[in-house]
Order: sequence, then structure tokens, then C-alpha cells
Amino acid sequence: MINIQSFVDRLPAHHQAEVAELAAQYGVPRYRHVVLADGTFDPLIKTDRVGEVGMVVRRRNGGILVARKTYYPPAIFRLLTGGVGPAESIATALAREVAEETSLTVQISRFLSVITYEVPHPTSHRFVSYVFLLDEVGGTLQVADPDEQVAEMRTVLPGELPGLAVRLRQLPDCSDLAIRGNWARWGQFRAVMHEEVGVLLASGT
Repeated sequence: MINIQSFVDRLPAHHQAEVAELAAQYGVPRYRHVVLADGTFDPLIKTDRVGEVGMVVRRRNGGILVARKTYYPPAIFRLLTGGVGPAESIATALAREVAEETSLTVQISRFLSVITYEVPHPTSHRFVSYVFLLDEVGGTLQVADPDEQVAEMRTVLPGELPGLAVRLRQLPDCSDLAIRGNWARWGQFRAVMHEEVGVLLASGT
């Protein structure tokens, strides 16, 4: 079994006790640490957050919600995420982001994963993703915040998540696709969550 103490010191100080509480309630998350060669892209360059919540929303038919934003490369979909502010609790961020991005009522089924990212260059920087499996219990799917710039949502089978990760990792290193950085580097970053969730859902979590 994973021991939270083996990774809790990599988390923001004000999240350490909360992660232990969430793990006691929803299961001990799988942990992964990733060192990125470059972090000059959203959301890593944003100063209004120390991390994000990953929302693995499982609809009543068993499909997992993924989204495409208006400015993404063609046909790129990914799991939903939302920022966690520097002084914000994980639970507060999760409730807000689910409401803004889906308008659904959900219940937490499982604390799936904690992923920490380290960017040594050009400046030392850390970021963390707290990933939850959420089951839909009510509401009508719609994006409540137009600033999210969501172009389309769809559902995928859990077994399709590794394929989404492959597509993200294959995004080209091309300057004309720059989004405050580069799509290729962004794709390497975003692929990790899909790989983790794919493994966990395949194992019956």
C-alpha cells in the first residue's frame, strides 16, 4: 500500500493535512513524480495557482467526460482540470471547478492520484495535480463559465484514455501552435494524467 508520508513533503504545506484526510475518506491515491524539461506553458506559468484538480467525471452510462477547447489543435480532447489557488483548499477548488465546467451534481468515488511536477529550468518550479473519480448523480451537462472556452465535450470509454495520452505526447513541436509556450511541451505534461487514470481505471479502481 502507498504510504502518504512518502510523498506528502512534495505538496504545498497547506495541502498536506487535507490530502491525508481525503485519502482516509476516499482511498489512498497513487503517486507519481514527473520532471519536465520545460514549463513555459499554461497552466505552469500562471501565478494564481499552485496546482490543479483533475476531474474524472464518470457519467451514468459509464463514459468519462473529456473536453476540447476552442484554441486546441484539431481533435485534441483531454480530461477536465481546474486551478487550485495558493491559499485554497483542494475540496473548495474541486467543488467550484466541477460546477463551472459541468454544472453537474457529482459525488467523489475515489481519490485516484497525486501527480507532482518539477521544472528545474529555466527556474525551479513545482506544480501538483490532485485527481478524483467523480460519479454523476444529477444536473444537466453545460459549461457555466464561458471563460473556459470549451468548444465541445464528449465521453470516452476508460480504455480510450491511453490513446488520448498518446495523441497528447505526439503533438508537434511547432512554434505556430504556441500557446504561451509550446503545444509539444504542453502535450507531454497533459499526457501524464491520462496515463495514470487509464492504468487505475483498467485495474478496477
